[in-house]
Amino acid sequence: MVRRLVLAALGWAVILLVFGAGALTLLFQTTVLRDLDDRLFGVVDSMVAHVEPVSGGGLELDQRPLDPGYFQALSGRYWQVFTPGIEAPPAILRSDSLANERLDTNGPLVRAALDQPGLTIIGESPGPNLEPLRMHVRAVVIEGQGAVVFSAAEDRRPSDRRVREFAVAAAGLLAVFAGLLAAGVVVLVRWGLAPILRMGTAVAAVRDGQAEWVSGSFPREIKPLAEELNGLLDHSREVVERARTHVGNLAHALKTPLTVLGNEARGQSGALAELVTRQTNAMTGQVEHHLRRARAAANARAIGARTPADAVINDLGRTLTRIHARRGVEVEWEAAPGAVFRGERQDLEDLAGNLMDNACKWAASQVRVTAAPAAGGRLEIIVEDDGPGLTQEQRAQALARGVRLDEQAPGTGLGLAIVTDLAAAYGGALSLDRSALGGLRARLDLPGGAGGAA
Repeated sequence: MVRRLVLAALGWAVILLVFGAGALTLLFQTTVLRDLDDRLFGVVDSMVAHVEPVSGGGLELDQRPLDPGYFQALSGRYWQVFTPGIEAPPAILRSDSLANERLDTNGPLVRAALDQPGLTIIGESPGPNLEPLRMHVRAVVIEGQGAVVFSAAEDRRPSDRRVREFAVAAAGLLAVFAGLLAAGVVVLVRWGLAPILRMGTAVAAVRDGQAEWVSGSFPREIKPLAEELNGLLDHSREVVERARTHVGNLAHALKTPLTVLGNEARGQSGALAELVTRQTNAMTGQVEHHLRRARAAANARAIGARTPADAVINDLGRTLTRIHARRGVEVEWEAAPGAVFRGERQDLEDLAGNLMDNACKWAASQVRVTAAPAAGGRLEIIVEDDGPGLTQEQRAQALARGVRLDEQAPGTGLGLAIVTDLAAAYGGALSLDRSALGGLRARLDLPGGAGGAA
């Protein structure tokens, strides 16, 4: 959001600055040309006021323009007075700066001036050195002489150069303004959005389990939002706690009658007793499985649940080492201190414990477990053994609920489907592959979080 606001503000500011620079340059150019026109207009007025006819025909200026540029050859400043249709030298007066050249005597500017006597015609015309000239032409009717054309011209390249220099200076100055404005916009936007950024940090702390509520100093505009979020958190915890209570009550309500039936069946003999024992065991396994799924689904939606994975893996590793020591199975485990599971400890114990216990049951002599943070804020747990392993088809069957690959082994037939369902409830996944030890390799992908004290 900060980037979007900064870019939008800077984009609009750049548009305004560019438009402003163009407008200032255009205004300066208009001012420079107006000064040039005023100067040329004054020269034409002066020549009209001081022209005199001479005896024998021709014209004379009793006072010529005194600007030094008019006396320097090809200086870029010129004037000329002539009578159209008469080419005799007395009929054409011109500044020394023209040397042996002359200004336009039959061009569009002259014709326009002759068509409108007394009106000054302003335009552009090439000079003696083909330089661009700003030119004023006026035709005046003098008694006994007819129409007389007065012309004053000046090289406009110095004026254009001034305009370019101004444009470069304005662009540089506005670029500095743009840089300062950009810095100011970034500071102001970050300062203005600081409360929202603080709220985002507070919400992330709650999500990662580092805080229970959204806390901090917020302005009154967004303080109601923080209060609503805290109310939502309290409601979420209440719903989860209520779900846990219902799950626990259901577990006691179902497991007690099943336990009574199982005990009574084991005290009897015969086919009916064996059937009841098998079915009560299967029902107990199914109840535990679905209760575990319900509890995991509630925990997965709880905000702020966070469990250090290294503590759980260490506890499971020590426990399973003692349990399977008589079979000569060596359990090796390594859990990174920063590995964190975003969920309840009991669910992580069910997930990792099921995989590790299964590996110990089928391992010949070695089980290896690793738990570490993965990319994208995930937690990766890998359990490997050197047992017989599974074929690709068997690996697919092992994840299906109720499928048993070894009817001689004790169990309910739920197999690794328990881990699959629990992982799915948390938005994770379980995959099976061939282990480098020769047996099965189980990889568990779970939501993780930042390390630190829970």
